[in-house]
Amino acid sequence: MIRVEGLTKRYAQNLAVDGISFEVERGRIVGFLGPNGAGKTTTMRVLTCFMPPTAGKASVAGFDCVENPQEVKKRIGYLPETPPLYPDMSVNEYLLFVGALKGIPSAELGKRVAEVEERCAVADVKNRLISKLSKGYRQRVGLAQAIIHNPDVLVLDEPTSGLDPRQIMETRDLIKGLAGDHTIILSTHILQEVEAMCEEVIVIAKGKLRAIESLDNLIARGVGAVDIEIEPREGELSFPFVKQVLEKTPGVTRVTQTGEVRNNRVRFEVESQSGHDARGDIARAVVGANLNLNELRSGLEKIYLELTGAPAVAAAPEETSA
Repeated sequence: MIRVEGLTKRYAQNLAVDGISFEVERGRIVGFLGPNGAGKTTTMRVLTCFMPPTAGKASVAGFDCVENPQEVKKRIGYLPETPPLYPDMSVNEYLLFVGALKGIPSAELGKRVAEVEERCAVADVKNRLISKLSKGYRQRVGLAQAIIHNPDVLVLDEPTSGLDPRQIMETRDLIKGLAGDHTIILSTHILQEVEAMCEEVIVIAKGKLRAIESLDNLIARGVGAVDIEIEPREGELSFPFVKQVLEKTPGVTRVTQTGEVRNNRVRFEVESQSGHDARGDIARAVVGANLNLNELRSGLEKIYLELTGAPAVAAAPEETSA
């Protein structure tokens, strides 16, 4: 459905994308993962015909993005990081306008708008001005405009950026519900986004392709090691005691202190048996021993760090309401 071959994009002296190649099969949700500045958005803009590549090829549904941009655009729904909304229109007016621009016959347009309003959970605000909506609702309207013409492919660039935790969960559920009907490529720098929604992962850093793997394979590579930061709740509990608690956890094979004690906190690397995900057992053992579990970083995050040279990023919630 999506094919990229040797794609390169250069801005003056800056090489934003450096000869990457990948394919995305029909009906899949694929995470395009990498730190900020990795080249993800540039690749998305080439796939959506917003800009041509410097070298290489990209095609969607068999149509070349340079030679047949109009055919590609007919088959793509695009949600950029900032949704392309008109704040002075109501939700319903805006979707009718977008649907007409995308060639939906007038006899079918009203029905299709009603369908996407319902599917994207904006029917209850369809008569409100977009300028009066929360960021969560604006994001849903942006997704509604992306799917209104029922495209084969959805390209989503940081679709949960700036949303609060509840809005993030709602948006994730909505995107997962679109799988199968649409091929989805999801650009993000947040590891949790990929874990929550994607079946396959394309990792990019500094414009270069670092990995193409199923999510299960990537998790399996990192499942044997966990980084953990612990703080005793009681002053008399020693850090050798903390290490003993970890060593006695089922499935754990080795515990190594990885730093000095700071502010009564210490970090350990905990290794477990091959193929065994010990995170749940470790968390229960730590809490059961009356210790504070300040941080537990999975091996998947370590794999991401090794591939990209950048730490995995957690979503930074924004205090807005849907």
